Amino acid sequence: MAEIRISGRPSLTTIQPGYEHQINGLVAGADIAAGQFVYIRSSDGAVLPAIGAAADEAAQAVGVVLQPAAPGDGVTIYHGVVVRWGANLVPGTRYYLSGTNAGELADEASTGGTTPIAVAVDSTRIFVKPAL
Repeated sequence: MAEIRISGRPSLTTIQPGYEHQINGLVAGADIAAGQFVYIRSSDGAVLPAIGAAADEAAQAVGVVLQPAAPGDGVTIYHGVVVRWGANLVPGTRYYLSGTNAGELADEASTGGTTPIAVAVDSTRIFVKPAL
C-alpha cells in the first residue's frame, strides 16, 4: 500500500461550489492541516482528522478541509468537489483514507477506510466524493 501525501497548498479547483458541497458552521476539535480529510465526532460535533486505522466513526471521512484550523476555530468541510491536493497522482486511481497518516490518503483500503473517498482526476487533482 502506498501512502499519498498532501503536496503543496491544497486548493479548491471547482469554480463556485454550491452550498450542497459545503458543510459550514463547524468547529475544529484538534489541529487540522489544509487538505486533511475529516469526520464529525458524534459526541460533541467537533471536526477531527479522520484515520482509516480506526474501526469507528474516526474512519468515516465526510470531506476535506482546505484551511488550517486550531481547536476552537471554525471550519468548512468540502465534498463533491475537485481539489488540487497531491503530486504524481495516477488519473483514475481511487484513494482511501490512510490507516497511517491521519487525514491523508492511501491507494488501498485500511481497517476502517474500506470505501474510496477520492479519485485522481490528473497528476495533481482529486475529486472528493460526496459525503454519504
